[in-house]
Amino acid sequence: MLRVGFWLLLWTGAVWWLDRWWRRRSQNPLHLTRGYWQMEVQARDHYRWRGHLEWVNPSSRYEVMVPECRVQVQLLSRQDISDIRVTTQLLSHHPEAPTRPDGYWRARIIKTRQRVGMEVVLDIQGPDLQGLQAAWLCFDYVSYGPAGWLPQQQHVILPLAFPDPSRTIPSRHVPGLAEILLIQTHLLTHADDPVGVVKRYALPHALPGDIVVFGETPVAIMQGRWRHPRQVQPGWWARRLCTFFLPTSSLATACGMQTLIDLVGWPRVVGAFVVGAMAKLLGRPGVFYQLAGEQAALIDDVTGTLPPYDQFIVLGPARPQTVVEEIREQTGLAAAIVDVNDLKAVRIVAATADVDREFLTQVLVDNPAGNADEQTPLLLIRPMAGDLNPNPTDDADDSSPPLPPGTALDTDL
Repeated sequence: MLRVGFWLLLWTGAVWWLDRWWRRRSQNPLHLTRGYWQMEVQARDHYRWRGHLEWVNPSSRYEVMVPECRVQVQLLSRQDISDIRVTTQLLSHHPEAPTRPDGYWRARIIKTRQRVGMEVVLDIQGPDLQGLQAAWLCFDYVSYGPAGWLPQQQHVILPLAFPDPSRTIPSRHVPGLAEILLIQTHLLTHADDPVGVVKRYALPHALPGDIVVFGETPVAIMQGRWRHPRQVQPGWWARRLCTFFLPTSSLATACGMQTLIDLVGWPRVVGAFVVGAMAKLLGRPGVFYQLAGEQAALIDDVTGTLPPYDQFIVLGPARPQTVVEEIREQTGLAAAIVDVNDLKAVRIVAATADVDREFLTQVLVDNPAGNADEQTPLLLIRPMAGDLNPNPTDDADDSSPPLPPGTALDTDL
């Protein structure tokens, strides 16, 4: 029996290695970063963003060419945008392929282990731009290398509306427990960081004892952990395993399942599926999510959050405990990252030691931030006198109350 197990394990490892090897061979080793961006002009009739992106070739063996690159811009607004004009410029920093005055994209080589800059200028002009919410830039480019001619994409979201941090904040009350301040922010992007957002929008309204709460999806967005389904290549396992999940699950599509496989590896996902299926037959559902890891329940598939991120697969946040500890250290506020939905399910992904998790669950169970387009990724929870436990006992490290097995939580909180 041990011998059979040994050979089975060896076979699984060999297949796993061959799968990874083939996936690396089937992709050109090149990507375009989202870069950093600055808003240079913010007038009533003119916005200008300037971005600094990079072509990155991490390979020590293969050179990759970029024969094509163009950018498309989608504006998001609650008003008619027919009289608004959008122009873009791609400015090359490649030493052998400078920018041409006619706008022609000259094919270029990105050598091994080379990083080459590209500057992007986005101009938006019109009679009144104050109704605009965001700009979605889609870079369509072709990489040409060992895997052949491969169309690829990169996406950048830029905010165009910025709420006044000093305005009056709407609030709700949880009788006998707390007041909840619903804090609206600009559309968060990869250019934001959680500490900066808390300092800008929450800190001016905070009082001693308040708890600042982020939704898990906004934190993942700020960490750049979102990808378009076109960037996902579903494999053999993903196409088959996804058919066994409920249609409401974010793992019920091939791209959603492949995203999990890319994060934790297919041996873990397949193993969790087999054990989980047997456990379910024995009357114990939810084992798959326990074995596949926390990301299995935190991935949001397409339509899982507000536009334009509703077009993307959003992963769970990375290092959530580090994030809340940094917020606590730099703002003095107790902090938590949560996953909440309208089914009264609350998952506390991470929290500082001074957060009473039971109290927080009771306050959030009715999902005060909503799941629609409220754009309130941040809450300030103000416990009523006598309800805050300033020195929670050791149960601060306890797990959150168990969720219904297989529940995939989606929130815009």
